[in-house]
Amino acid sequence: MATSSSDIKEKDIPFLEKVKAQSGLPDIYDARDITEVVFRVMRDLMTTEAADRVEGELQKPAEITDDKSLQMDIADLWHDTNPIVGFLSRVRPPWQGPGIFKINSDRFLFRVANEGGMPPNVEREQVVKAVFSATKDELSPERIQEIASWLPDKVRQLWEEA
Repeated sequence: MATSSSDIKEKDIPFLEKVKAQSGLPDIYDARDITEVVFRVMRDLMTTEAADRVEGELQKPAEITDDKSLQMDIADLWHDTNPIVGFLSRVRPPWQGPGIFKINSDRFLFRVANEGGMPPNVEREQVVKAVFSATKDELSPERIQEIASWLPDKVRQLWEEA
C-alpha cells in the first residue's frame, strides 16, 4: 500500500516523499526503487572509498511508518539490494575513462530509466534531479562537491541544478 503525502506532516516529509513529490512518480515504492537505481549508477562512477564516505553521511531514517518494508536508513537505499551487484561494486574500479564500461550521461540516464522500471509518463531527468535534490539535503558541502566531481557532464549539471 502506498503512502500519501497527506499522511505525513509538512515538517516531517521524509526522503522518499521528497523524491516522489519532485519527480512525478506515482507512489513511494516507485521512488524507493528508482532511488536505489540512481544510487547504483552513482556508486558505479565512484571509488569504493568515495561511496563509503557518502554512505556515512546517509545514516538517517528514510521513512517513519508502520510499513516495515519502508523502515530503513537512507544509507540502506545506497546499498544495492542485489548482493552480487553490491559485492561487485565494491571490488571493481570506477566506470570512467576509456573503454566499453564508461558511464557517460546518456548511459547514466538510460540505466536509470531501464533498470528502475520507470513509468512511461515520467521524465528520467526529472526523476534523477529529484533523487539528487533529496540526497543533497542529507549531505555536507564536502560530499556534495565530491559527488559532483564523479558525475559526467549532463548528469553533473542535473546535480548542480538539484
